[in-house]
Amino acid sequence: MTGEKILIVDDNQMNMELVSDILEINGYQVLQAGDAKTGIDIAKKELPDLILMDIQLPGMDGFHATSILKEEVETRDIPIVAITAHAMKGDEENILKAGCAGYISKPIDTRKFPGKVKDFLKRKLQK
Repeated sequence: MTGEKILIVDDNQMNMELVSDILEINGYQVLQAGDAKTGIDIAKKELPDLILMDIQLPGMDGFHATSILKEEVETRDIPIVAITAHAMKGDEENILKAGCAGYISKPIDTRKFPGKVKDFLKRKLQK
């Protein structure tokens, strides 16, 4: 299962490059957005297989962007995974309430990250 399209929405260029490199090495097509509005626009146009959404974004945060994507017919079934450095008690509940399929904590464990992405993509296929 390679070649799936994954959209990364993150305003931190170093995080974007790291995640992109890991995904590309593992055979995924990578789309990038540095803010929520651009991410929403790309998601509607490209219909990726998975969206990795930073929660702390300038302007519109990742929670609001996720809720917009979940309201749209064409994007509502795309799994969205929150990527956050702020995974404290209660955050997982808020992330799931927002419509995310789950979350991955920052800093990203580069050895485990490809397996986590693969697991989220498998869940999509099982629905």
